[in-house]
Amino acid sequence: MLSFMKVRVGVGIALLLAGLAGAGVVIAQRGRFGALDSALGRVPTATNIPYDGRFAFVRLTYETLPGGYWYRGQPAWSHGYPTSEQNLMKILESFTTVSGHQGTNTLSLEDPEIFSYPVLYLIEVSWWQMTDVEGRNLRAFLDKGGFVIVDDFKTAEWRGGRGWDQFADNMQRVMPQGKFIDLDISHPIFSQFFAIESLDIFPQAYNAGRPIFRGLFEGNDPSKRMQMFVNYNTDISQFWEWSGRGLRPIEQSNEAFKLGVNAIIYGLTH
Repeated sequence: MLSFMKVRVGVGIALLLAGLAGAGVVIAQRGRFGALDSALGRVPTATNIPYDGRFAFVRLTYETLPGGYWYRGQPAWSHGYPTSEQNLMKILESFTTVSGHQGTNTLSLEDPEIFSYPVLYLIEVSWWQMTDVEGRNLRAFLDKGGFVIVDDFKTAEWRGGRGWDQFADNMQRVMPQGKFIDLDISHPIFSQFFAIESLDIFPQAYNAGRPIFRGLFEGNDPSKRMQMFVNYNTDISQFWEWSGRGLRPIEQSNEAFKLGVNAIIYGLTH
């Protein structure tokens, strides 16, 4: 029964991705306006959804360090916004019982509204200039049971960023005793909803080397709740973003969507 379910799930995602590809023209058109906004020096804007108890995807904003505006001139936190999460939410609603909003929110860690949501999404942390208030609120969010997904995280060789060191310095201020532990396929997050069978074949769009998945756990104990899930040396969200454009193989996009759904379900249930 389990193996049958895996096959059915894979086929279903492939069919839904084909539907997303059909919307590629609309998505691409919106992307051109985004490039124009960037050329004019505009930061992407969003109208947040008022909290009503339903799940909403929350992308964190932050002050971007110099050098982090390379993608269309936009701040690092906004890369892929909002197409990546919109496509992921379509998959989440199609295959799970999570009833959420199709729109997505952007919030600063300085905003107390973050405590209304169980899962936060943070990208390009090599360029994250963390404030003291952000650090205090992030620590409080994690201590209260919140879950953070860190994605689109390059190594130090990428466009002059500091890679892991910048993130580690920030987290030293948030949780001085915290230790990030390398994960393998046996961790429950990789079978939380979809069964991911190997991390060695996980998709890489343009990064050299294999992706590294790390977790921060309560009390630094891997048997306890994971507080942060880090996708290092990879960009899983790019497969969500590109799935409507036909730029990557459907099989690879399947795996990226599975991981995204698994991470959200883990955050909602732990």
